[in-house]
Amino acid sequence: MAISVDTFFLNSDAQGTLQAQIQEMIAEGILSGRFRVGEKLPSSRKLAVHLGISRITVTLAYTELLANDYLTSRGRSGYFVSENAPVPPIYTPPVQSSEAVDWDTVLVRKFTGGDTPRKARDWRSYRYPFIYGQADPSLFDHANWRLCSLRALGQKDFAALTDDYFDQDDPLLIEYIARHTLPRRGVIARPEQILITLGAQNALWLAGQLLLNQSSKATIEDPTYYTLRDQLHHVGCQVDCIPVDQDGLPPQDISDDTDVIFCTPSHQSPTTATMPMARRRELLQRAHDIDAVIVEDDYEFEMSFMRAPSPALKSLDSDGRVIYVGSFSKSLFPGLRLGYIVGSEAFIRQARALRANVLRHPPGHVQRTVAYFLSLGHYDAQIRRTAKVLQDRRQVIEEAIIEHGLTVSGEGVYGGSSLWMQAPDGINMAHIAEQLKPDSVIVEPGAPFFSAQHRQHNFFRLGYSSISANRIAPGLALLAQALKQAETA
Repeated sequence: MAISVDTFFLNSDAQGTLQAQIQEMIAEGILSGRFRVGEKLPSSRKLAVHLGISRITVTLAYTELLANDYLTSRGRSGYFVSENAPVPPIYTPPVQSSEAVDWDTVLVRKFTGGDTPRKARDWRSYRYPFIYGQADPSLFDHANWRLCSLRALGQKDFAALTDDYFDQDDPLLIEYIARHTLPRRGVIARPEQILITLGAQNALWLAGQLLLNQSSKATIEDPTYYTLRDQLHHVGCQVDCIPVDQDGLPPQDISDDTDVIFCTPSHQSPTTATMPMARRRELLQRAHDIDAVIVEDDYEFEMSFMRAPSPALKSLDSDGRVIYVGSFSKSLFPGLRLGYIVGSEAFIRQARALRANVLRHPPGHVQRTVAYFLSLGHYDAQIRRTAKVLQDRRQVIEEAIIEHGLTVSGEGVYGGSSLWMQAPDGINMAHIAEQLKPDSVIVEPGAPFFSAQHRQHNFFRLGYSSISANRIAPGLALLAQALKQAETA
């Protein structure tokens, strides 16, 4: 990496010679961590032209820094920050002077707060990461992904890499989703009915923005995906939180004045409950009777390793009132930030326009890489490999749960990559999760999934997609010990 010449400027009020000022600038940049070991400095000619001074002045400054071991010279390659330079481990920008703007009054909307928790970014350093939704590097097909990415960089795909699609998407990716992905869920859709999104979360946001306002009413499951609840709060609509049972969302509890129903029938989030076919038909009938739209989040259907998943709710829809949301986050990796939304052409047309106004479209190179990864069969091979590993881990975690007397509240009859757990009454899993961190154990407290009026603190989620099978039992032993200690305290 090279240090930009624009990083340097002279202060007309500074004391000392120009040579001393240059030395001070570079030394300060190194000492503050702004310039890192091994980074290349601008050539003496470029820096001299940029600063409007003599090249010999810059050369003399560089020579002095070489003598003091701040810089090193690599022949014709130029000057670099020396490996022996006293560089701090983390760059901390200088503290800015106080601002005159009172942002608490200027900001008309604030998006911090809410129920969406901050997840541990250092989870890979934990020995027992029962974390949900993260990628396991041992399961990902790095080699073929790299080949697909390089292929998408080729001259043949130059337009897909560089063009501004405006409100459109990569036709190869759209075609694969229409011909292969959606039919697996029983869904038939034309390209005009499919829009690529930056993950399922972006798709849910688009739906909320287009379907709801302050005079609308949304029905959501309780517990549910906490970010959805936060998104609806920002829309300003009325939100009805309906407690789920062992079969998911009860249609009879949905009020007559509901405008939009958000649900996860195939794999309820987070309880993992699967809605039976009879209830799915009841839900569709209820939506028909009250003239409501349904947003179906089918976020994890590929992880059905125990038996074939039920057809999507969208496949049973004869009214065109179901909007279907899919994602590649669980089947590929969450950092990809790629999903899709399927609905009636009139809805997708508006979703396309809204997306174009906000972010144009997801990057073309990413879309084309995924299109190749899917169409060349690498995706299906990875899904089969992942399903086999998850099935093995599922067996290990179920045996360890029985051994340590833990309680499963929801386990997903089709598979998945997590279990919904229940601790004894009176146990606050947020406290337990903090207590377990020094033991290198991560568990996810369940309270944020519940609405404020139904909040319960003794539930938690155990993910097993990113923990090796041989570490599951020892990790659960530590969890069980912490729960016993909390009960007797």
